[in-house]
Amino acid sequence: MRWALVRVCLAVTTMVVVAFAVPLGLVIKEMARDRAFSNAEREAAVVVPALSITTDRDQLERVVASAGSDDGMAVHIPASGGKAAFDLGRQRSADEDIAAVRKLGRASTTSVPGGSSLLQPVALSFGTVVVEVFVPESEVSNGVYTAWAVLAAVGVALIVGSVAVADRLGVRMVQPAQRLVEGAHELGEGKLGARVPEEGPTELRLAAVAFNSMADQVVQLLANERELAADLSHRLRTPLTVLRLNAASLGDTSAAEQTRAAVAQLEREVDTIIRTAREAKPQTAAAGPGAGCDAAEVVRERMAFWSALAEDEGRKVRVAGVERPVRIPVARADLAAALDALLGNVFRHTPEGTAFAVDVHNGDDAVIVLVSDAGPGIPDPAAAMARGRGSGSDGSTGLGLDIVRRLAESTGGDVRIGSSVLGGTEVRIWIQLDGRERAPLRRGHRGSVRRRRRGAGVR
Repeated sequence: MRWALVRVCLAVTTMVVVAFAVPLGLVIKEMARDRAFSNAEREAAVVVPALSITTDRDQLERVVASAGSDDGMAVHIPASGGKAAFDLGRQRSADEDIAAVRKLGRASTTSVPGGSSLLQPVALSFGTVVVEVFVPESEVSNGVYTAWAVLAAVGVALIVGSVAVADRLGVRMVQPAQRLVEGAHELGEGKLGARVPEEGPTELRLAAVAFNSMADQVVQLLANERELAADLSHRLRTPLTVLRLNAASLGDTSAAEQTRAAVAQLEREVDTIIRTAREAKPQTAAAGPGAGCDAAEVVRERMAFWSALAEDEGRKVRVAGVERPVRIPVARADLAAALDALLGNVFRHTPEGTAFAVDVHNGDDAVIVLVSDAGPGIPDPAAAMARGRGSGSDGSTGLGLDIVRRLAESTGGDVRIGSSVLGGTEVRIWIQLDGRERAPLRRGHRGSVRRRRRGAGVR
């Protein structure tokens, strides 16, 4: 579009310049010719008074010599009163042309070698004298080529200037259109934070406003879908955990085994449904000023739920670092789903009575959420982080850890699995606050977290 506009402007400007410059150049040439012949007529008029006074050859030669230069003037005097005709100066025109002018009594021009000659008749009492003035070609074209060069330079300058202006206008029109196209491609690729600057011509600015409004609506709809999916997963997984714990206490009868098998089958089906839903829907991350949630509030809320189950199984529970608000750039539903996934793994894969803890550490550029337990641990943490593989124990699909990993990576952070001070597994969620690459955890941070956990009374 930009180059098309430049080509159109170039063609239009060139036609305008040619339409004005060519006629103007011809007018300049004609004006130079008229000026040269007007000068010749003035030179011819100088000798007319002398011709009306005398026809003496010597006197006329002096007059012609004073009027003309470089043999540029000649006077052709006819025969009269018994005197023969004679010519003064250098004759350049043909005799036939001179005779024709004398006969017609009208001035005329004729082409001669090196230029043109002006033949000016002067009617006297004894006959018609013809004054011939030579006009060189250089005088006829004097200043014409310079004027043409100036016209050409002005025309080129106009064309270049118009192309430059058209290019700037094209950029002003094309760049917003290109940004709109790029934004549409990014949104189509799942980059839901793609927005278009609302600038440029009125039409493109309105299109950008409409695109941004559409993108905001898409993000809101997907966020609603994600929140609904998270709510459904919470409603399904939590009762299933309670049902599995209750089924474990039914004994060893065939009915109890069937109940436990049905619960396990139901958990697998729920895992399949959740995995399919997550793969089919693009993940949305909190974005923009004021977006996100209070991690401390979410941890307190979810721990209030899981503490009731922990009390039934005789598990010791500790929560630390949630006394003050901790803002993170993560949607509330996403953080709640990640915490439920990790705490559900604790109940599912550790024996009854196993203690667990949740710590929140608020740093300058990151927030660390630690979920640790006193269970047997994970033998292969790298395999547990692989999507769809799990920890290797029965009923583990790796879906919960994949949910947690996606949440952390959406902020530029990551997830690490290690050994906890309780003796079991520690899952560390590093949530980056400014979106930059994760910095290594400093010893002071790790030490302060562990000291705080020991000071809380859980061993």
